[in-house]
Amino acid sequence: MISQAQSMPGNELWSRVRATAMNAATCGALQPIQTVVRYVEQAGIRFVVRMLEGAAGRAAAQQRLARATIERPASENPFLPYEPALFVTDLSPTHVCLLNKYPVVNHHLLIVTRVFEEQEALLTQADFEALWLCMRAVDGLAFYNSGRIAGASQRHKHLQLAPFPLDPAGVDVPIEVALGTPQRLGEVVESPHLPFRHALVWIDGQPGDPDRMAELYGAMLHFISVWEGDNARPKPYNWLATQRWMLAVPRTRESIEGVSINALGFAGSFLVKDEAQLEWLGTVGPLRALQAVSNCEASNFGAAPPAADAYDR
Repeated sequence: MISQAQSMPGNELWSRVRATAMNAATCGALQPIQTVVRYVEQAGIRFVVRMLEGAAGRAAAQQRLARATIERPASENPFLPYEPALFVTDLSPTHVCLLNKYPVVNHHLLIVTRVFEEQEALLTQADFEALWLCMRAVDGLAFYNSGRIAGASQRHKHLQLAPFPLDPAGVDVPIEVALGTPQRLGEVVESPHLPFRHALVWIDGQPGDPDRMAELYGAMLHFISVWEGDNARPKPYNWLATQRWMLAVPRTRESIEGVSINALGFAGSFLVKDEAQLEWLGTVGPLRALQAVSNCEASNFGAAPPAADAYDR
């Protein structure tokens, strides 16, 4: 079976994403979360903080986010069946590409298994093959929230792809300035600028094929001690990937002071409910928040990061 995505050029897949988003918005299937953008600067990183917009907007957005939560009966699965208006394309015999029904950024894609698999399960070769088809067509941040503690909103396995830039001002990935310069391509390393346990692999625009991505992914999980190998279920973690690098971070908490954090937080992008959460994040600093929800026993982990330099209200 040859999927539609396998046989179409990358620009055609991207055109289909945009057309599907336009139609889904018109019919009401797509329900974006309205936010205003603020920034918090810390340690040379300009973190993007999206805040739910207005009292009425906050109430509506929180209702939508509640409907998208993982805490629902197993019989209620938004991906089985998926909403037809959100369907973009068949990716493979095992995966489909859907639009995120409640996006914070435009054209937010979900790479979803056709049959139910647990979100806490390891990524498989089939997952990487489906993801790679999307990454060839859409230049963006791919990420995986491994279960509830890692910020997953659904039990049904799904990877995600958010097109660049994550920062409306034009910065693709805010955290990238803290990753340093590419070195030892294809090897698992750490950045001295990230004050939490992590695994970093530079691929310098050449991710290779799904086989290579899967191999590096396994090495990264071993490096951060969340997977013992074979059929063992991994501990919670976030995994992020671009055309330049891949990053994995272990997780011990889903939130801190009411601020939920998923993989996007480790890319430098946060979502807060109101001014109080924005002020807290600006006072404590995003790096401290990321520290608090991850495993901090890193070989290069030392003193706490400096407080935030500045934030706008």
